[in-house]
Amino acid sequence: MSERYILALDQGTTSTRAILFDRHLRIVSLSQKATKQSYPKDGWVEQNPEEILATTDATIAQAMDKAGLRETDIAAIGITNQRETTIAWNSKTGESLYPAIVWQDRRTADRCEALAKEQKSLHALTGLVLDPYFSATKMEWLIHHVPKVKIAAENGVLSFGTVDSWLVYHLTSGKAFVTDVSNASRTMLLNIRDTSWDDRCLSLFGVRRETLPNVTTSSEIVGYTPSGIPIAAMIGDQQGALFGQMCFEPGQAKCTYGTGAFLLMNVGNEPKFSENQLLTTIAWKAGEELVYAMEGSVFICGASIDWIVNELGLASTPADTEQMSYNVRDNGGVYFVPALSGLGAPYWDPQARGLWIGMTQSTNKNHLVRSVLEGIAYSVRGLSDTVVADCGIPLKELKIDGGVSKNAFLHNYQSTVLGLPVLRPKNTETTATGAACLAGLAVGFWKDRAELRKLWEMDRLVHRQKEAEVEKQYANWKKAVTRSLDWVCD
Repeated sequence: MSERYILALDQGTTSTRAILFDRHLRIVSLSQKATKQSYPKDGWVEQNPEEILATTDATIAQAMDKAGLRETDIAAIGITNQRETTIAWNSKTGESLYPAIVWQDRRTADRCEALAKEQKSLHALTGLVLDPYFSATKMEWLIHHVPKVKIAAENGVLSFGTVDSWLVYHLTSGKAFVTDVSNASRTMLLNIRDTSWDDRCLSLFGVRRETLPNVTTSSEIVGYTPSGIPIAAMIGDQQGALFGQMCFEPGQAKCTYGTGAFLLMNVGNEPKFSENQLLTTIAWKAGEELVYAMEGSVFICGASIDWIVNELGLASTPADTEQMSYNVRDNGGVYFVPALSGLGAPYWDPQARGLWIGMTQSTNKNHLVRSVLEGIAYSVRGLSDTVVADCGIPLKELKIDGGVSKNAFLHNYQSTVLGLPVLRPKNTETTATGAACLAGLAVGFWKDRAELRKLWEMDRLVHRQKEAEVEKQYANWKKAVTRSLDWVCD
């Protein structure tokens, strides 16, 4: 039998990637194309759904061409995606009815505040907190503010979905309208215990059940491309990374440093709920196994590095921030709070704003750059401490991935701030790896998870002890966060 491969589609916030994996879980080909974001109003973030499709088609073709493969060489497709981003389309024509409202979008902040009294019951049902981050208020906004969407709903041709649903619908020529449990658990419409759309949530946000996709497991054949390739996995990007990092046991955790930073801990087969506004989410469902995770999110991570490079010109490239941080012995008393899009867990304040504090005439651009990387590490420390306190499960190590994890200063400093081993795998494309693994398991490409564990390879391990000076700096950073939360601008 000729060699076959798994194709993983990783549709993220700023790019679409198609990655081909062989049986040794090695990347044999990768294609990537940037996707644009637009900001029509303050706090609004949108994307073009048709561009998402176009980059998907283009990267698949390019990855296949690079590897010299034909469609018959592909055993299965796994899809992983930006999660809460919401798309409305006409189920008859497949045409999008409005730009995709991206997970970072804050336009429904006032609506979330108005629903504050519903927070407790919604958290118990969905594991989420009321925030514009999630899909439900985005769908509600579309229904009330976009005539095309309202008309499609009245005519029974409205489809709502996250990016996974949009991609599968088009990859199967409109035959499959599905989402998996991990993505569905990010909408604020799913009961995470019985994994079905919840009537109370649907009523609250005015979303009709028939406009939503069918909910599937994360590892099963949900449809076929016109050439017969099975689509055998769908999973949200952060849950995909948790699976791709082989965090199969309760207490194992990973943090992905991408546009934002996302720390997830596997908490087992029963949901654990946070007292500190962290999220309880479905990690994956495979067969009859349903696994939950507790999650904390930092909205701005790599995006803050892009900002200081592209908008402020403090560094020539993101890679330069590593050496610039080493150019100074410490942060010079400067602290940065990465609240450029509000603050996520455990604060959940969309009105918080980013700030630098502690600058003097001796402050130089190296101090500013270093403070940005330290601010990311402190934010992740806050998530880690909160997850451990809420779950009662000690964290023994943290696996990291994502583009920003390649920054050696951040990797080293994260270990120092945590006082724990911080491991980075050789293959940092763990989001796509998780989707590939789930697809491969669904079609028998790999036998079981034990086989997958043997294929996971570590690239770099850092283990630093906590230092009293760093603990003092972390305390100072938390004081800076209070200033960010107190910011009011009329």
